[in-house]
Amino acid sequence: MKWRDLKAGELRKEHVGQRFALAGWAARRRDHGGLVFVDLRDDSGLAQLVINPERAPEAAKAAHEIRNEFVLRAEGEVVARAPEAVNPGLPTGEVELQVDELEIVSRSEPLPFQLDEENVDETLRIRYRWLDLRRVKMQRNIRTRARAVSIIRSEMETAGFVDIETPILAKQTPEGARDFVVPTRLQPGSFFALPQSPQTYKQLLVISGFERYFQIARCFRDEDLRADRLQELTQLDVEMAFPDREELFALMERTMLRIWRECLDVAIESPFQRMTWDEAQLRYGSDKPDLRFGLEIHDATELTRSSEFGVFANAPAVRYLRVPQELSRAELDRLEAFAKEWGAKGLAYLVFDEEGEVRSPIAKFLSEEELAGFRSEPATTVLFGADEPTMVARVLGALRLHLGRELELIDREAWRFLWVTDFPLLEWDEPEQRWTAVHHPFTRPTDETASLVDSDPGEARAVAYDLVVNGIEIAGGSFRIHEPDLQRKIFDRLEISPEEQRQKFGYLLDALAMGAPPHGGIASGIDRLSMAMLDEPYIRDTVAFPKNQAGVDPMTGAPTPIAQDLLAELGIQVLPKTE
Repeated sequence: MKWRDLKAGELRKEHVGQRFALAGWAARRRDHGGLVFVDLRDDSGLAQLVINPERAPEAAKAAHEIRNEFVLRAEGEVVARAPEAVNPGLPTGEVELQVDELEIVSRSEPLPFQLDEENVDETLRIRYRWLDLRRVKMQRNIRTRARAVSIIRSEMETAGFVDIETPILAKQTPEGARDFVVPTRLQPGSFFALPQSPQTYKQLLVISGFERYFQIARCFRDEDLRADRLQELTQLDVEMAFPDREELFALMERTMLRIWRECLDVAIESPFQRMTWDEAQLRYGSDKPDLRFGLEIHDATELTRSSEFGVFANAPAVRYLRVPQELSRAELDRLEAFAKEWGAKGLAYLVFDEEGEVRSPIAKFLSEEELAGFRSEPATTVLFGADEPTMVARVLGALRLHLGRELELIDREAWRFLWVTDFPLLEWDEPEQRWTAVHHPFTRPTDETASLVDSDPGEARAVAYDLVVNGIEIAGGSFRIHEPDLQRKIFDRLEISPEEQRQKFGYLLDALAMGAPPHGGIASGIDRLSMAMLDEPYIRDTVAFPKNQAGVDPMTGAPTPIAQDLLAELGIQVLPKTE
């Protein structure tokens, strides 16, 4: 028996008068007197089945048993719908299948939720993921993601990059997040780590003479989950010898243009806008600014150096936002509470009313020159941040995004791509009292600032760059250090001892000492790229089988305890959890 002659979503007006078999799931059943209508769904769309008891009494008998998500096979004649019954919202809306034979192939128990039900608990959705994945949105998400990956592969291969797999069982190295570790029976007491990225492997491949490498790589990070973060992620990983930043940027731009065009039917323009990290922090308070709205941050540090308002005069940085609305006292109180959640000590303000008069408890402390500098259009509020530059950027950046959403300033139809360049190389870790790498310890300092690694580490800049769209980082990369002496120097600055360098990175240092070409690359998180492209608030809805926010798979129950005999074979003892 042939299950079907055509997909349900492929029925068209030109098929009228022909006989076909269709197969799929019952999305909906409706009884209209003697007639039974069933919306049959498969991965191509919907087709309407009509079962008439006068035409097919056995089929009508079976039709009364149908419930949602039963699997059916129907055979009959394609007929045109009556003019008043045409559904212009469906590609198959002009026709229907008059059923002569109907078979219930598979039945479904009562469903834990309906596919068109809104606000279903996420844990319940993941518990029954096979059902959740049948929803139109989830089918769209997974298929669009697959199409994007196909485009990426095509673009990389066209540009001469070779697809090479790297190990999943790897050596544990210090990177940004905790590693997942894997015991091994053959070396009891020793552990592999699942890779957070193929960082050193891709460098070794380029050193090996594979001048252009790429991979759709699986990466693992044992970190707390959020709306935009996964423990298991997939990324496009790219590395090239003798790197040319302009060529790399152009490659990524071509790839993104094609993804947006073919997956979303959206034309975007290139080249993309560029901005240094310092400029992004100053103007937007973020290293991934959302450019779909204005509300830029302005600097008033020099203007307020001699201010009678001590908070401004004594602050290392004073910056402000002009909000296009006359905010009330209650609204200002809520914004101050929001700012304090982000680390601010308070929130100074100037409110200009409809007549342009200023209202603020700090106005009396400001000179005419200062007030003139802050003066804005009537019905405008000026919000200030005064603190260390990093704290001011953090607070005003968060306020900017919050106000953009609250005041509906964001153009939801726009796509704003941006390259952020020249990131800091190092940052000071206050709890550990040492310098740490902003990206990773293999990132190359710029030629202009390399000498600052010793004298002023915080001012050293990296040959590092991120690609951002609508406030979401969708790719990031850097040029790497290819000289062993410079690499050791960076390790020393990070307080990685010579013994630890040898133990953890000896193989890389050896490779760098044997003819390593200049090299660099970029990685793009497929999950976050899909999240941005599909405008999904939760990254888990771009993945077929995710874990929940607790890092648990409600569907399979993983992770689960391991039998004692297996633990013994691995030489592992599980200690009781202490409170």
